Amino acid sequence: MTGAGPLTYREACRQALIEALESDPRVFMMGEDIGAYGGCYAVTKGLLEQFGPERVRDTPLAESGFTGAGIGAAMVGMRPIVELMTCNFSLLALDQIMNSAATLAHMSGGQFAVPLVIRMATGAGRRVAAQHSHSLEGWFAHIPGVKVLAPAVIEDARYMLGPALADPNPVLIFEHVMLYNDTGPHDPSVTEVDISSAAVRREGSDVTLVTYGGSLRKCLAAAGQLAEERISADVIDLRILRPLDSATVLESVRRTRRCVIVDEAWRSGSIAAEIGMRIAEEAFFDLDAPLRRVCSAEVPVPYAPAMEDAALPQVDDIVGTVRQLLGKS
Repeated sequence: MTGAGPLTYREACRQALIEALESDPRVFMMGEDIGAYGGCYAVTKGLLEQFGPERVRDTPLAESGFTGAGIGAAMVGMRPIVELMTCNFSLLALDQIMNSAATLAHMSGGQFAVPLVIRMATGAGRRVAAQHSHSLEGWFAHIPGVKVLAPAVIEDARYMLGPALADPNPVLIFEHVMLYNDTGPHDPSVTEVDISSAAVRREGSDVTLVTYGGSLRKCLAAAGQLAEERISADVIDLRILRPLDSATVLESVRRTRRCVIVDEAWRSGSIAAEIGMRIAEEAFFDLDAPLRRVCSAEVPVPYAPAMEDAALPQVDDIVGTVRQLLGKS
């Protein structure tokens, strides 16, 4: 669809939607302000004019209602893409997602599939306060019957949607709000990505940094700083939060023998806690130091800029934790 050159994360998401709508007449979109307004993050700008109101449907502020409509449409053969404005608002559709979308294939003995994709923005950093800023993807990763994706790089934002729509089960895609303006290289030879495994974004030998979504760029920045101190960090981008690719994480930890898990969600009951426990179960005797986590403060995300920054994992927090782990503080 595009030639080589830089591409924004926002445009990558938009191109993925256009390709899906153009290639399959069963695909249509539903969500709040996705049509005439162009989407709260401008991802769907221009799609209403290009595809019309039957394919790009503005909905009322009724997450449970239009998510339920998407589930019904998927059950009868359509390929709906439901957009929830933020993951905070996804809680209003939690009953539909957990008690219907995730269970119908099981409860019907395989008679019904629910090939539904739900996109939503997640994460903090935009100064929009507690009701629009939390990272709840770990809650959904707890639910059997759904797949949970967290694209952190341009290529994943561009090419995860295709295989997600091809999946017979519900797929939830969490797009971090601070990534939409990010720009990166776009390789036109890449036409698909794997949505079943984690990715090694930087190779290292002294410590493993495990992360996903908006925290990936912070981990890569931290790895760059650590390299100046001759500390070599392996950076693992989980990419898929359910099912988790434990094998890639364990292989790295067994090589580096140290691990720091970076997760913008709250520490208690987090993806970071799950990863840490899997390492403890499978690779405890390979560790040369205790596991460490860098997570958000356990408070509602603050509105004031200085307080929001203080509540979130930052590059200095990651670097400091690695130094402590290696006894270099």
